[in-house]
Amino acid sequence: MPSLELDPIRPRASFSSPEDVTELVDTLGRFERGEIDADAWRAFHLVRGVYPQRDGEGHMLRVKVPEGALTAPQLVAIADVAERFSRGFGHVTTRQNVQLHFVARADLPAAVARLAEAGITTREACGNAVRNVTLCAWAGVAPDETFDPTPYAEAVTRHFLRHPLASSLPRKFKIAFEGCARDHAALGIQDLGFRAIVREGRRGFRVNVAGGTATVPVSGAVLFDFLPAAEVISLAEAVLRLFHARGNRADRSKARLKFLVKTLGWEGFRAAVFEALGEVRAEGGVRLPFEPEQPPVEEAPSWPRPEAPSPAAIAARVAAGVVQGPGLLPVPAAPSPFASWRKTNVRRQRQPGYAAVSVTLPLGDVTGTQLRVLAELAQAHGDGQARLTEDQDLVLRWVPEAELPALHAALAAAGLALPGAHGIADVTSCPGAETCRLAVTESRGLGRALAAHLRESPLAALAPDLELKVSGCPNGCGRHHVAGIGFQGSARKLDGRALPQYFVLVGGGVDDAGARFGRLAAKIPARRVTAALDRLLELYGRERQEGETAAAFFARVDITPARAALADLAELAPENAQPNDFLDLTGSEP
Repeated sequence: MPSLELDPIRPRASFSSPEDVTELVDTLGRFERGEIDADAWRAFHLVRGVYPQRDGEGHMLRVKVPEGALTAPQLVAIADVAERFSRGFGHVTTRQNVQLHFVARADLPAAVARLAEAGITTREACGNAVRNVTLCAWAGVAPDETFDPTPYAEAVTRHFLRHPLASSLPRKFKIAFEGCARDHAALGIQDLGFRAIVREGRRGFRVNVAGGTATVPVSGAVLFDFLPAAEVISLAEAVLRLFHARGNRADRSKARLKFLVKTLGWEGFRAAVFEALGEVRAEGGVRLPFEPEQPPVEEAPSWPRPEAPSPAAIAARVAAGVVQGPGLLPVPAAPSPFASWRKTNVRRQRQPGYAAVSVTLPLGDVTGTQLRVLAELAQAHGDGQARLTEDQDLVLRWVPEAELPALHAALAAAGLALPGAHGIADVTSCPGAETCRLAVTESRGLGRALAAHLRESPLAALAPDLELKVSGCPNGCGRHHVAGIGFQGSARKLDGRALPQYFVLVGGGVDDAGARFGRLAAKIPARRVTAALDRLLELYGRERQEGETAAAFFARVDITPARAALADLAELAPENAQPNDFLDLTGSEP
């Protein structure tokens, strides 16, 4: 089989820069020699995708994955970094990035250099910057797509990467694109959300602005019903200039774009955007690198495919490279029957004869060995790329339908053929207190517990498509605010001791009407949350209307029945508390 270190079958221009690596090496050296202080080092490394971790020693390195697209050599590069400098696996995030944890400070330059070799950057993946531009994972192949927004999303990415203002904003700035009938990109919670629209034969976008979650969730408002496609970058430039000039730099808790809208009022904000857009237009605007009505079109692969690795060979490699241990990945799941996997994990593309295959990554985790296998399978069965999804899975596209059984067998050998992608047991979770300094609870522990419970519970069949999302704090990296049922980590004091618990929120979601935020049903001790979920599913089973989905039910009903169903689970007194009540779901210490 050809070496995966060669150029990808479907090439993509690099996002990395040698200067970024040199600058990291130089700045780290200056910090270690005492030439700059800790604050200066922190300001620098955040914008380079590096966060300090909870343990005070390791670092989280966030790999920026524009539009969620990775070539086969890039998958291998991430595998290399995961195995050499991290803990053997990566974590896919809800913004289609990959996070690598427990990277030593001394290893950061080598890790970033290895990524840069494959055209990957960590630049502006963190910090007060234009973050990763996200995109529907089925863009370009979805049967119901208005048009493919991929070229426009990539053009926005490249314009703002290393932009003079992009890393010196009052707060982070998030952009997403969607072309499907269903909103996979969660446009309502973005600073700028672009939905593909065709009007009178012209391409354009409906634009939402100033959405966000965290402690003050806000649904983005419609700024344009129809923005001509040619003006996508010009508008983004105008909003960014306004945010840079007038955003709140004095109070970090009120620094996101949504607070600028509150300060100026909607009409005042809208007028300020149009004024800034007028200035950009007067300067000649920012042109797309292609004709707006004739962007590059994704076509079927036409190259000779390399031979796929055999399932037996894959199984042997995975057995030798399984990552285990406290808080880490379990042994890969047993193979699933082809029929059940195909039903939940395979979607036909609009291009006849091809399918897009979802690879379930429990909690977004994927080992280095699995990444290498996915790289090989992307070349042997797909288009040489993978797409990361907002619910922490991975999609292989352009798979000939006749090759699905062979692909399934290979994925099963790698522990990657778990059915139920994007369903109720495919729980989304942030990393939580296992690594994050801000988290209160170990959200991954709850995510694992919920997923394991649902894969055995008959109640899961009541609501197969209900979204469950977990965050370890109010910031919402797990997007619990917009889940059908969301769980937010917190703590309570009981008899002077801290006890881990979760806020249970119901009825959240994102659709064409915008973002809908979950309502608080109860605050449940961590080890009672699976029981709380059962109660809510039973409530849905009893009281739903004919044909009503669980997401629609929890969005519609009054919160009172949900609160009543969970009331006794929320109660806990010193005299009846058990030792386990003070333990988090992955901890052995109170």
